[in-house]
Amino acid sequence: MRGSDYAELRAFAAVVEHGSFARAAAHLGMSPSALSQVIRRLEERLGVRLLNRTTRSVAPSEAGERFLGRLLPVFADLDAAVADVRSLRDTPSGLLRINTTRIAAMHYLAPMIGPFLNNYPEITLDIVVDDKLVDIVASRFDAGIRLGEKVEKDMIAVRISGKLRQVAVAAPSYLDRFGMPATPHDLRRHRCINFRWPTDFSLYRWEFERDGEELEVAVEGPLIVNEPEMVTSAVLDGAGIAYLFTHQVESLVAAGRLVQLLEEWSPAFPGFYLYYPSRRQMAPPLRAFLDFVRRKPAAAN
Repeated sequence: MRGSDYAELRAFAAVVEHGSFARAAAHLGMSPSALSQVIRRLEERLGVRLLNRTTRSVAPSEAGERFLGRLLPVFADLDAAVADVRSLRDTPSGLLRINTTRIAAMHYLAPMIGPFLNNYPEITLDIVVDDKLVDIVASRFDAGIRLGEKVEKDMIAVRISGKLRQVAVAAPSYLDRFGMPATPHDLRRHRCINFRWPTDFSLYRWEFERDGEELEVAVEGPLIVNEPEMVTSAVLDGAGIAYLFTHQVESLVAAGRLVQLLEEWSPAFPGFYLYYPSRRQMAPPLRAFLDFVRRKPAAAN
């Protein structure tokens, strides 16, 4: 395989991965027009259309899907071979791609970045924050971070946080107007702030548990968001009841600006995990990051 052939194949995979010529071009360090020409040359050389393009989107054709399915294992083997050679270096180096949810990124991953890069100056971190459930293998990430209950069973997982709790909270002004719910069922009669899952656009059903009894409550209210940080200001202004992680509201509860509700229905549950696929050959940057994470105690919440 010539170097230009390999570059064309990588370019094709990048366009499918990013779903956009502009984003793929930025990732590859080239212009969208140059990338479009590369893909056009590849399609002309193969004699088939690999991508279906519209003014708003790009997606693989049937031939492109089949072609990509054959390419990805080859790329994985090549990446493993390069990683194996690099592992002979004294200092780990290379690119480490991590997909993470926003809360995990800001609360757990961000404090690690500086110390890690100071210890491993030849590693480059490429962190993508995305609250969708992403297939890290298909999207060619080295690792991901998400709640333990969301990690696929065939992944290897390392805890990076302690157990977490979600709690229902409301401003005193809201409770003065509408009263306080006594049970999770009472939430159906209250103005609640909803969260929409970015993966399938469904509304999150609030989860509660007490003495082995588990409940999922479909709440309604005046606000639906897909950005959790928007909820805090709305609940402080008395717009409704919110369901948030304790670390997001504990200082506000302590200051009396919010009131915690249904506390006996809010037990702790497994927190965030760094997870990665099981491979015989692990890239040195990922191995270094795992060693770094294991040396640090898991955050308390």
